[in-house]
Amino acid sequence: MKRRNHKAFVLGILFTFFGWSFAFSQAPQSEGTWIWYPGDYEIWLSNKMQARRTERGAFLPPLWRYYSPYPMVTFRKEVDIPSEDNILLVTDGQFKLQIDGELVHGKPDTIALSAGKHQLAIKVYNQETLPSLFLQGEHVQSDASWEVTYEDKEWIDETGQASDQSGTLWERVGYWNFDSPEKVPSEFALEVEPAPAVEREELSNGELIDFGKETFGYLVFHGLKGEGKIRVFYGESEEEAMDKEYCETLDELEVSYSEATTDTLAQSMAFRYVQVERQAEVSYDSVSMLYEFLPLDYKGSFSSSDDLLNEIWDVSAYTLHLNTREFFLDGIKRDRWIWSGDAYQSYLMNYYLFFDNPSVTRTLLALRGKDPISSHLNTIMDYSFYWFIGIYDYYLFTGDEEFIHQFYPRMVSLMDFCLERRNENGMMEGLPGDWVFIDWADGLKKEGEVSFQQLLLARSLEAMALSAGIVGDRDGEANYTAMAEQLREKLFDVFWSSEHQALMHHRVDGEVKEEVTRYANMFAIFFDYLSKDQQEAVKTHVLLNDEVQKITTPYMRFYELEALCALGEQELVLDEIREYWGGMLELGATSFWEKYDPKESGEEHLAMYGRPYGKSLCHAWGASPIYLFGKYYFGVSPSSPGYDTYMVEPNLGGLEWMEGSVPTPEGEITLFCSTSEIKIKADHGVGTLRIKSETPPKGSNMEFKKVEDSTYELVVKPGQTYELHYKAMQ
Repeated sequence: MKRRNHKAFVLGILFTFFGWSFAFSQAPQSEGTWIWYPGDYEIWLSNKMQARRTERGAFLPPLWRYYSPYPMVTFRKEVDIPSEDNILLVTDGQFKLQIDGELVHGKPDTIALSAGKHQLAIKVYNQETLPSLFLQGEHVQSDASWEVTYEDKEWIDETGQASDQSGTLWERVGYWNFDSPEKVPSEFALEVEPAPAVEREELSNGELIDFGKETFGYLVFHGLKGEGKIRVFYGESEEEAMDKEYCETLDELEVSYSEATTDTLAQSMAFRYVQVERQAEVSYDSVSMLYEFLPLDYKGSFSSSDDLLNEIWDVSAYTLHLNTREFFLDGIKRDRWIWSGDAYQSYLMNYYLFFDNPSVTRTLLALRGKDPISSHLNTIMDYSFYWFIGIYDYYLFTGDEEFIHQFYPRMVSLMDFCLERRNENGMMEGLPGDWVFIDWADGLKKEGEVSFQQLLLARSLEAMALSAGIVGDRDGEANYTAMAEQLREKLFDVFWSSEHQALMHHRVDGEVKEEVTRYANMFAIFFDYLSKDQQEAVKTHVLLNDEVQKITTPYMRFYELEALCALGEQELVLDEIREYWGGMLELGATSFWEKYDPKESGEEHLAMYGRPYGKSLCHAWGASPIYLFGKYYFGVSPSSPGYDTYMVEPNLGGLEWMEGSVPTPEGEITLFCSTSEIKIKADHGVGTLRIKSETPPKGSNMEFKKVEDSTYELVVKPGQTYELHYKAMQ
């Protein structure tokens, strides 16, 4: 296994990262920043990251199509400058420079421009990473105002104006704030920091090392010397690390040192425990690690009168952070891939913890890839729909119209692909090559027209209608709106059963089968597709009905608990969270798992996919309490894009008190709530605090509006602290 000199390796990573600690925020447009073809950097970086997965040393790439950046692109800009400017020119790749239509010979590192108008065209070629450009002058810099094309048909006509031949597509460039010539985007690395082992246990020819909790990074050997090999067996559990034959990941280090040195393994891995086996000729003093992570601020917070729930929130936050890397991952041990369904939940959790927009947008772009579309995202039908719904939510939480303007054409082409795969009834049905996933559940039927898929498509069409309106595509807005309405009507005509008081699961060959599952029913609740009477019916006949197949994955538990919260069952949901997530903690979990079944015991908890340690013990979808606590207990959610207006509907769910913060695009909303007192302050937007109180609430200089029996509202303006007294409903 390739190794690196420890000192040079660490200094290299630290030097690289400290200059880039905000590399995924948008750059100030008064400064130069690296620019590229939009979406290409995300594709290139995701390819690089997802190709790191190994299974017991074997290369294990993703199961779906890889896309590539355009190897040659042309950047252009018309400038009008008041005085002479000498502009630094840096490219990642070979370049061709034209100024006012004239080729500049040689390989200049500066551009000299006189005062006045000029046409700049810079073609950059890079087959290995991606072509990108950095300019910095007094009046001219590379920024979001530049245009780029992958076509090769741009010229300067006789008037000195840029002309386009048929087929040329100019787009706004992609960028983040890689804002100096040294911060080349293709050299990005995550941050690392040293972390010691917690405990060591000697073995016959090595040792078992415990780092105290689930972690991710590079193993470091100190005082290493001799000639021979060291073998490393990683484990999220002690059992896995001790099982040389079946542990999911392992490593090997060739040692050839006559004097004691420090050496670092080249590949970062997920683990808590590590078994180190060394040949007799090799020795070392100790083993530590370099913890590898994306630095993010925890902008959201939660604490309450229940210490178990507080621990669940803390472990959820740690779980999500471990899986928030270059992109939102599914799990850090096994796949380390970008799955659209997993990522969609991470987006929602992110809005209540980090509120890091670039983590969302770069994941969306990496998943989407490029045209032409030949299969669903990750080959999974429902995962294509989660992509659209993710954009719908992204706009609501952030108000970012620029992203939709730039990538709306990719939304259209993916939706065209989905619509072309409808059957003669206008519904989605799995075709050859489609993976209809829904959930990991024993005996779950997926053939025919599954109501859950139609429901996701309806929401996706609503996302398309919203986006079409933002970009001014009025025909598209009308068409998508009509299709969404027609599909919702058809969905209930076909699948709603008066007898079962629920949406039935699927229709095969024209026959609706006598089977009810939770999936479409619970999504229909928080998509607001059900009447009040239907909501109550679904709660009784599906969600609280033990005869309907139960959900055992945190993936779908997320949505089931959300549906119950949307129906006002916060107290019940807290009991479920205590039992389900608390059950993992009782078993020693330091991050939350891909799946938990309380009926299992011992090593059964580690097995999945027919492998004894196939289950991920750090899976992003296990962190859903972050979202549930923020949206349904603090009760904070945007009611217009970017939190210009928002709702706060606190629900203690039986707690004595709770407090914390919810991040927004421009600050945060802080809240304290007990059974008799509420304090709230917001940095941005106009909020509506809605509470239920047995007596009229009171507060200095506050005007409460009674909207129905025992329900009151208060307008919350930015920058003011509101302290009120009330009597919580029992």
